[in-house]
Amino acid sequence: MHTDESTRQEHARDASRAQPAGLPAAVVEVASGEETAAVLRWANERHIPVSVRGGGTGLSGGAVAYPDGIVISTTKLDRVVVDPENMTATVGAGVITAALDAAAARHGLMYAPDPVSAEWSTIGGNIATNAGGPRCLAQGVTADAVASLEVVLADGRVIRTGSTTRKNSTGYDLTSLFVGSEGTLGVVTEAIVRLRPRPTTEPVAFGAAFPDLPSAGRAVLAIMKECPTPDSLELMDANTLETVARHFPEENIAVASAILVGHYVGPHAAGSLASLLEVCRAHLGETTTGTEAQLLLRTRQRVNPALNASGLTASCDVAVPLNCLSDMFAEIQDLSRAHNLQVNTFAHAGDGNLHPSVAVPHDDPRMLQVAEQLLDRITEAALALGGVISGEHGIGSLKRHHLDAQFAGATRSLQLQLKNCLDPNRILTPGRGV
Repeated sequence: MHTDESTRQEHARDASRAQPAGLPAAVVEVASGEETAAVLRWANERHIPVSVRGGGTGLSGGAVAYPDGIVISTTKLDRVVVDPENMTATVGAGVITAALDAAAARHGLMYAPDPVSAEWSTIGGNIATNAGGPRCLAQGVTADAVASLEVVLADGRVIRTGSTTRKNSTGYDLTSLFVGSEGTLGVVTEAIVRLRPRPTTEPVAFGAAFPDLPSAGRAVLAIMKECPTPDSLELMDANTLETVARHFPEENIAVASAILVGHYVGPHAAGSLASLLEVCRAHLGETTTGTEAQLLLRTRQRVNPALNASGLTASCDVAVPLNCLSDMFAEIQDLSRAHNLQVNTFAHAGDGNLHPSVAVPHDDPRMLQVAEQLLDRITEAALALGGVISGEHGIGSLKRHHLDAQFAGATRSLQLQLKNCLDPNRILTPGRGV
């Protein structure tokens, strides 16, 4: 257990713009489910709030510490055991996502979910938010890869959910209940995840530049209806491309109103690519492959570093039905003009998952407030189009005020009843998620 001020400050916040109201009383680095259970029993008896922190890469404020609370750090839960015959891995919650994939690669396998933060984020954090990523379009999100969980409940009980069998129709699906619950129902300490055969062929990249965002949105809908599903299908708008070009001038990045970029993998990649390029051209896209497309893939990978370097203060995470993607882009452009703020929009386009982001001065409270209002309006626009307030980052503390708008009263009430049933003293990440 750590009570020194520097450790408490280091663990007080995550990567989001959410600010802690004060420092935690202590940080406890747990090394097993049993140690986690002991901490939670102690906190539950005393009604002390607990936050859970892995790599600290969360973007919704879910891991921000509570004043005088306890932070459970999962970084020591770092065991990985690969079972190549069953194509599974038993993995501690503190294992870095990329490290799990590297362990799987030694057996010719892969861990499919690939959040952009894979080099720093932990499996426990990915499970808590049901993280996605570019590759998830074809390979599935975190929930699709989780077979079983070890979870410690608020009162210290340790449960095991799910099964390693391929099929299981036994009892309630508790695994799905905890995946995406953001630490509000229990603390995930270990998981058994499903692995997939690792591709043996090189990915085939593609890109397409469009005259405007709505055209790109219509192309995405047509691609997902008419073509084999790409392994990734990403979008960047002109503002995003200009930001990346400014911070990576050596790449000579061409700027267009909207660019789609992605790749196919596997023996049928060439045929799939031909079909996709034809659809893009039918929707006014100027297509590219080879070296130029590889450059566009690198550009997409550099979006987050470029935005952070430009002073990114506020970002958003919404998802809409694919047939509403063009409408959502139009809404964002209208709201950007109405609030007189530049919005950088990039997206996991094939999933309908958008990340509108705003860069405003950190030391200008008025502009920060306007940025928050703009992101609220964008979230409301997504809901009006039948979308959701988060596609992969989670609710945390930053989006909780939108929950009542997404869920009908009875649905919201049931969520709160589940929380009260499993955490009656409300010590687990209180006031967040649900």
